[in-house]
Amino acid sequence: MIRSSAFAALAALLPAAAVAQDNDNTRFSGDRPYHWSFEAGAGSDNRSKGASKSGNDAYVFGEVQFNASNGFYADAEFETIDSAGSRVETEMEAGWQYAFAGFEFDTSASHKWRLDADPGHDDAAWEYQFDVMRDFGAVDTRFRVEHSPDGLGSTEAWTWVEGRVRFPLTDTLKASATLGRREQDNAPDYTGWNAGVAYAVTEIVELDLRWHGTDIEEEGEQYENALVASVLVAF
Repeated sequence: MIRSSAFAALAALLPAAAVAQDNDNTRFSGDRPYHWSFEAGAGSDNRSKGASKSGNDAYVFGEVQFNASNGFYADAEFETIDSAGSRVETEMEAGWQYAFAGFEFDTSASHKWRLDADPGHDDAAWEYQFDVMRDFGAVDTRFRVEHSPDGLGSTEAWTWVEGRVRFPLTDTLKASATLGRREQDNAPDYTGWNAGVAYAVTEIVELDLRWHGTDIEEEGEQYENALVASVLVAF
């Protein structure tokens, strides 16, 4: 049921997205004081930091974002999950993206809620993220640090540190690999990774095929290795 409804919802979004395919999709809006951007998509599994958030089932997600020309942005988003009775996780985020000394930086704070979670479940959390990015010719790199002083559910404070490398194979096909480490209180520490390719079908539609894994498969199916296919519509 979740799998079929996920892709049905995405199919309904595609015609509307095609109308807006000429819109600028960057956060920096040049001589415009601000603009809005939108994302929607679906995948065979909702993977975050190597682990599944949807019980290895399909999911959908959506986001609307306000982007100012000075690099400030704010967004609201949702994604379907399967955790402690909750089927939907929502998020409000604000951040600032800027450049200095040949590097690009992105720092943000977000607040997450899990809707209709089981009684007693910690269903809200603050998270903070800091990215440093730089291109080396055709190759782009990103270093990311994420932290929450008190995570969702039984997880208390946690920190995730990752590095990503991405490079083009053709004009429409990109390969990337990410390796990260998560240290957390009242939950297992682990190393997570993913590697795969993204194919630009059109200016607004992208297909992604990616292998996700962790080094703690014995902790349960959410940490087991998996091949995940997804589609993103952004305009």
